[in-house]
Amino acid sequence: MEYYLTSVADVAAALAASPAGLDAATAKQRLAEHGPNRLEDAQEKTIWQLLLHQLADVMILVLLAAAGVSVLIGEAKSAYVILAIVVLNAFIGFVQEYRADKAMEALQKMAASHALVLRDGQPQQVPTAELVPGDVVLLEAGNVIPADVRFLETHALKVDESSLTGESTNVEKTMEALPPGEYPLGDRLNLGYKGTFVTNGRATAYVVATGMHTELGKIAALIQTAEVVTPLQKRLGTLGKRLSVVALVVGGLFFGVGWLRGDGWEELLLVSISLAIAALPEALPALVTVSLALGAGRLMQSHALIRKLPAVETLGSVTYICTDKTGTLTLNQMTVQDFYEVPEVALPGLGDLNALLTAMALNTDAACDSENQWLGDSTEVALARYAAEQDYARPALEEQFERVAELPFDSDRKCMTTLHQTAQGVLVLTKGAAGSLYTQLTNSQQAGISDLQQRVDAQAAQGYRVLAYGAKMLPELPADLSSATVETGLTFLGFASLLDPPREEARQAVAECKTAGIIPVMITGDHKLTAKAIAEKLGIVSSEAELVMTGPELTALDEPGFAAIVEKVRVYARVDPAQKLRIISALQARNQFVAMTGDGVNDAPALKNADIGIAMGINGTEVAKEAAAMILLDDDFATIVEAVRHGRRIYDNILKFIRYILAGSAGEIFALFCAPFFGLPVPLLAIHVLWINLITDGLPGLVLAYEPSERNSMRRPPIDPRQTIFADGLGWFILLIGLLVGGLTIATQAWAIGQGLPHWQTMAFTVLCFSQLGMSLAIRSRRESIFSLGLLSNKAMLGAVVLTAGLHLVILYVPFCNELFSTQPLTLAELGITVAVASVVFWVVEIQKLIIRRRGVAPVPQHQFPRPSLPTGHAN
Repeated sequence: MEYYLTSVADVAAALAASPAGLDAATAKQRLAEHGPNRLEDAQEKTIWQLLLHQLADVMILVLLAAAGVSVLIGEAKSAYVILAIVVLNAFIGFVQEYRADKAMEALQKMAASHALVLRDGQPQQVPTAELVPGDVVLLEAGNVIPADVRFLETHALKVDESSLTGESTNVEKTMEALPPGEYPLGDRLNLGYKGTFVTNGRATAYVVATGMHTELGKIAALIQTAEVVTPLQKRLGTLGKRLSVVALVVGGLFFGVGWLRGDGWEELLLVSISLAIAALPEALPALVTVSLALGAGRLMQSHALIRKLPAVETLGSVTYICTDKTGTLTLNQMTVQDFYEVPEVALPGLGDLNALLTAMALNTDAACDSENQWLGDSTEVALARYAAEQDYARPALEEQFERVAELPFDSDRKCMTTLHQTAQGVLVLTKGAAGSLYTQLTNSQQAGISDLQQRVDAQAAQGYRVLAYGAKMLPELPADLSSATVETGLTFLGFASLLDPPREEARQAVAECKTAGIIPVMITGDHKLTAKAIAEKLGIVSSEAELVMTGPELTALDEPGFAAIVEKVRVYARVDPAQKLRIISALQARNQFVAMTGDGVNDAPALKNADIGIAMGINGTEVAKEAAAMILLDDDFATIVEAVRHGRRIYDNILKFIRYILAGSAGEIFALFCAPFFGLPVPLLAIHVLWINLITDGLPGLVLAYEPSERNSMRRPPIDPRQTIFADGLGWFILLIGLLVGGLTIATQAWAIGQGLPHWQTMAFTVLCFSQLGMSLAIRSRRESIFSLGLLSNKAMLGAVVLTAGLHLVILYVPFCNELFSTQPLTLAELGITVAVASVVFWVVEIQKLIIRRRGVAPVPQHQFPRPSLPTGHAN
């Protein structure tokens, strides 16, 4: 039932209620029927479920199987190392998932614990959870509305609904039914919503919805969805499955071929496990997590707090940023932008004072406290502050012109009037919508109304909120203080045009977004004209082809109709929570990657379901923060763009790490798999493979996260979310460099055996380690030479390479380590040979980059920057 379109009497009949409230028996019966007035969490998981979920990954299961087989064949050392890796990954994943979604708890905290209701005709406090439809609730300033209600009696009632609707101004409520039509939440003036705050006045209301049936409950249902999987998580998941298949196939194939040759099963099984371990980069999940954590630390320095680590990488793929207006694109401070004063208007008793500025200072309830902080409605604060800045401060003027009476603002009159005592009589000052004042003007000003209306319309067309002022002088305070006697025969003084101005830095950030191939979209609860005006000032709307749409217009569209235009819409005004979610879902269905910003409870579903949700840290509600993946500590849109820059750098560096670790793994596989086919013994033991995967790959791979951004990273299209990890030549790089590393390892082994050197296995192991260290230096950039970058441009990388080389020398020359890792000390000549052979990989990668540079592949110039397309990813 649309309670806002229904009279109070019909609402009471529909609810089987009366203004005297329910009796205890009826309330008990309805509580059993409708359930408690609380929000339910359908997704809550036990700790054991969270732990088991961490072990469900295919790569983890293969590692556990390898550990089990290692124990059976007496290779306990390998088993312990593998299990330590599994435990570390499970712990990191458990902590992240346990903390990931506390939004439901934050929603629960918004609810009041008790409510004052009429039961059996008497006021009594009852737990909020026991409210039922039909209950009569008594509300006053300071109360949290405990359920969705329909007002049956109001007295100067104002409600702060900003957390739910996104509108910053308090809403004046009424008891009257609204005319037939479609109304967004913010315009349903006779309804109150669970979790919003009464800021002024008092009211009596019927409870019309409780629990999950309230607007807050609908939001709770919308945020109880599965976590959005990021592009990297999808790619790593696919990669893990593929590598697991490769590990099983390669290991099984090797075992089968060896079995047919008549080799011993124990040795075959040991080598097969080594092959499986080589195919699985055990350190990959942990090192990616650590890399993301390092990136999150850097983002913190740019005022962006990461709550969910995968969001760090997600920023690099964003194609749309759907952002709230108030406080993010604007200053969240209503400001007088224009000021029109009717010429040659003078009022007796004011002397030389400016009539319009005097009216702005006196006709207000806004005040400035002892700490110079303005208090009151945001619009009234803007007007009073403007007057004070012109040396018309309210306290000083009220000493001269004492307020003796007032007619508060109401939605029918759309006016507020204050009366002030002067030496010549009582000064009447009226403030309100210009249209409401025209019929109240003196006859002498009636002829000029059309000119005034043109001026007001011109301001409104620019998105300004226009408030006009009228005044008159009475000989004494009238006995009948009504609008009919006080608000007539006014002299029009002028008007003020107000706007929440855009942030200057947001304008530049919008331009940067467009340069980077990212489309900014404004989604706001404000009116269409205001939203469009701000969007045009910021550059979000720059042509007629870029559309502005309201919530009711969106409701009227079916899914195919909306899908056809969603990529053209740049501004959405007067939208509700479900519509925000619909907008994001429509963009995602068009293969766009969406970031969503917000601060209110109404934003939580969209924040949760966007590819990356970004909450405001200063003005954001706890619900929004808990639903989001990232929090802006300065509530500044420009910080989002800076975060995208960091996100692209971090994603590039993660790809470098994957390129490095998989090329190394490919080299290990080729060496282990192919050596027996050349009549050579297995070149590496399982413990050697684990050392390479954890230490040689791990330390240099980790510090790749410190690499600075590639040049022009914000002058290229966003990363295609559907592109595979092996795209853009990465697959060929891994294959060819892996063959090179494996070939050099086998060649060194064959030469050493041919020379009768007893340390051939240690030499092969050392070539494999040092060749990967050389590769880690060369792949710091896909294009620039290490000699132009400089070894000291990433001191952490240089330190990691030196440390890893040092650790490898320790296991070569410390007797205890020789026994533990099955190695032997090399002579100086043998060590020199292995280092020289390993350096071939470094020079090959450097030559490859030289060829790329000489081909002259240039970055896309700004004036030719293409709109990002999203073709299906492919492996090269």
